[in-house]
Amino acid sequence: MKFAYYPGCSLETSGKEYDLSTRAVSKHLGIELKEVPDWSCCGATAGHSTSHLLALALPARNLALAEKTGLDVTAPCAACYQRLALACHELNQNPQLREKVNEITERPFHGKIKVLSILEVISSVGLEQIRAQVVKPLKGLKIAAYYGCLLVRPRAIQIDDPENPQIIEQIMQAAGADTVDWPHKTECCGASLAISNEEVAIPMVSRILKAAALSGANCLVCACPLCHFNLDMRQLKVNRLQGTNYHLPVFYFTQLLGVAMGLNPQDLSLHTHFVDTGQVLKLVG
Repeated sequence: MKFAYYPGCSLETSGKEYDLSTRAVSKHLGIELKEVPDWSCCGATAGHSTSHLLALALPARNLALAEKTGLDVTAPCAACYQRLALACHELNQNPQLREKVNEITERPFHGKIKVLSILEVISSVGLEQIRAQVVKPLKGLKIAAYYGCLLVRPRAIQIDDPENPQIIEQIMQAAGADTVDWPHKTECCGASLAISNEEVAIPMVSRILKAAALSGANCLVCACPLCHFNLDMRQLKVNRLQGTNYHLPVFYFTQLLGVAMGLNPQDLSLHTHFVDTGQVLKLVG
């Protein structure tokens, strides 16, 4: 399998663990990722609140570049996936609008490609094939799969059931982990409000951590750099402000999949988290 790969801005900076582990796991599974040449910001997360036309033009430029590769495009970041997928959907539904956007970008997009989340790409390999690659089962891990609000909404582009998605659980179970049932898997973590209005975001993060802890989870797994940033980096501040003692490592699903497949931990960037991952990873050796 071969896909155009849109890393997005965060995977080169705050979400580098996601980029490194995505590339490593994809290569191991025989998925070839061809980075979209000359890609640019897709507008996540603030472009759509500034201008609807801007929110279409920014991802449309990248869609046009991806389309030139002749491949369907995948984006690991949930926010990037949503912006690309929504733009693709809306422009395909409205040819006149697509023509207007193409005039703005000067890079014609014809709507001939699909936009996929990296979760969909890796899942398409097949759970049995994933299970066959596992050399270090994730026994001892009790995972709270956290989707956030962008992967399963809105209906036009959702990758799974909006109330009870299971795609992360299925992949993690194939890797040998236990997954917990919990009520906050699609609740918002505050997203970029953690930067602009921390007073709003901190309680939101706290509720998610509390629900995960009460479910018996010993770690969280996500597929979004902003969700990871909030739950990982803000966890210590939640403890300080609210008198809690959460110590729940937050992994990208590709990181734990790479562990299960026996990939080099350095290639998965397991050592660059704010909440130490070492104690939980000792459970799987």
